[in-house]
Amino acid sequence: MDYLFQKVSYLQGLADGLNVDENSSEGKLLVHIIDTLGEFAEALEEVSENQMDLEDYVNFIDEDLADLEEDIYGDDFEDYDDFDFEFYDDCCDDEDCGCFCEEDEE
Repeated sequence: MDYLFQKVSYLQGLADGLNVDENSSEGKLLVHIIDTLGEFAEALEEVSENQMDLEDYVNFIDEDLADLEEDIYGDDFEDYDDFDFEFYDDCCDDEDCGCFCEEDEE
């Protein structure tokens, strides 16, 4: 994310180097656009950090679940990667189930 901050700093430097008049309409617009880009960069960095933390947390949960499955099922446990999910339909005939699909009436 540092590259975003570098680009915003570069734009701020360009605006300063061009002596953008902050009192003119165009100058106000340019300064506010550059400030907004900086705020977007900060928000994006925060989202990225939160996403990485969430990824780590999910990995820890996955490892704990794998340990728990091994403790409960032992060596007889079949890996879900080999499980045939195509055996199950996307919906069932249970009206109370959220996946209920009505058959087309002809």
